[in-house]
Amino acid sequence: MTGLPHDRSELLFQGNSPSQIMTDSIDYWTLAMVNDEHGGGVGSDLQITAMVTSKDNGILAGLFVVDRLIETHFTDCEIYRTLKEGDSVVYGEEVLKISGPADQILRCERILLNLLGRMSGVATNTNRWVSEAKDIGVACTRKTDWGLLDKWAVHVGGGLTHRLSRGDALMIKENDLASLAPGISDECAAVEIAVAGIDMDAHAEFVVVEVRDECQALKAVTKWSEIQKDLGRTEKIVLLLDNMMPEKCAIIHSNLLEKGLREWCLLEGSGGVVYDDITSWRSSGVDLISTSGLNRGVTPIDMSMKVMGAVE
Repeated sequence: MTGLPHDRSELLFQGNSPSQIMTDSIDYWTLAMVNDEHGGGVGSDLQITAMVTSKDNGILAGLFVVDRLIETHFTDCEIYRTLKEGDSVVYGEEVLKISGPADQILRCERILLNLLGRMSGVATNTNRWVSEAKDIGVACTRKTDWGLLDKWAVHVGGGLTHRLSRGDALMIKENDLASLAPGISDECAAVEIAVAGIDMDAHAEFVVVEVRDECQALKAVTKWSEIQKDLGRTEKIVLLLDNMMPEKCAIIHSNLLEKGLREWCLLEGSGGVVYDDITSWRSSGVDLISTSGLNRGVTPIDMSMKVMGAVE
């Protein structure tokens, strides 16, 4: 779903190349994987070509991560491919070929397959959620296993990255209220105070406030709308409806509509969101759902590498 501030993919890929923060993340994860191999065993310097094929159907993700892995750590190898990021792949289909010294190809084999398999698995699973969600957005969370690599794979599958880091957009959660509204035991009042203190010039483009009941939701949006009107602005606040099932979210949606406040907010259903409930979420009035189910505990796309022979 487009038009939501939760799509931060432009911060990960710019033009035809990964951004600096994405490149830094790739380098961090791939270096750890290479180091974990402790040299990767022995092999000859015979020039060979190997083919990577898919043993599953799915959505391909992580090709440029593999490109970076090879150009940084296995510099005598070259990759050849016709598929591109986000393409569908079917059982038995060629994903890429790699040529170079046998020792380097054998050392990079498992790392390359792990990267492509897991990222493609996340993209494929995300695409399944997005297809079922239809008109509402589907976002991941900051609960990741591979950081920005997870975020990118979710994007490739058609999902929303959500915040890339704690500093990317402002999110006010339960633990933040203790410092933003110290000494205030009434959580509804604390949420109102926290919203009143937001620097609109710095953060209004993307602000997320976690609420756990209707009172907090109404207080947050009412205060936000008052400030926006005073400033002559029209940005919307994101209400993260924490651990509320679709039925409760639907009630909050209706009450916000009745009070003329719905136009000032985006509603995000989060916490306890599972695939089997997507149909209920579609009729709940939320603009999107967010879940770590897109990228955690996901079955990788099985891929294999086979040496084709020596390069003449």
